[in-house]
Amino acid sequence: MTKVTLHYDLTRPLTDADLDNIYNVHATYGMARVQVSPALDKITVDYDASRLTRKDMEAVLARHAIPVRTT
Repeated sequence: MTKVTLHYDLTRPLTDADLDNIYNVHATYGMARVQVSPALDKITVDYDASRLTRKDMEAVLARHAIPVRTT
């Protein structure tokens, strides 16, 4: 397992639906952790790079409507 940690700024404040979606992201094979910062303005994502590429992981976040700013 090759664990990668990335940090993302959020594009808007999180809603209750977003928190449910963050919970559901964990069901994706290769996603290890998604953690919201205490200030609720950023998230940290840990994923297994031997299972997912960065683009795959960002697609998972987009599919679950997580409002992150990607580069």
